[in-house]
Amino acid sequence: MHKAVISLATGLEDPEKVTVAFLVAVGAAEQGRPTLMFLTKEAVRLAVPGVAVGVACHGCPPLADLLDRYANAGGRFLVCPICLDAKQLDKGTLIGNAEIGGTVPMWQWIGDDPAVTFSY
Repeated sequence: MHKAVISLATGLEDPEKVTVAFLVAVGAAEQGRPTLMFLTKEAVRLAVPGVAVGVACHGCPPLADLLDRYANAGGRFLVCPICLDAKQLDKGTLIGNAEIGGTVPMWQWIGDDPAVTFSY
């Protein structure tokens, strides 16, 4: 089964886009695909505990539920270190399934395996 990589550069300034990206990631992870969300720009804030909360729209699932489902399905986050520094966020306080890493670790994670990619 192909790996899934979801690149997310949007944070809570567009909660509907964040919700869609998480739905895609949760769907991949719950189907048993190795799944990685690469968080950049404002999206790095989503890897800080207590940030990804709320409901984006009427009928949308709560972001906290999507985060839990993603973690329970084995989904991982790779958080851009440059973006974390730019936002002056504490690297030691990321959620449990998140790690700091840029494009080289992302490509190492993909390796020689085929990967399906999405970008939001």
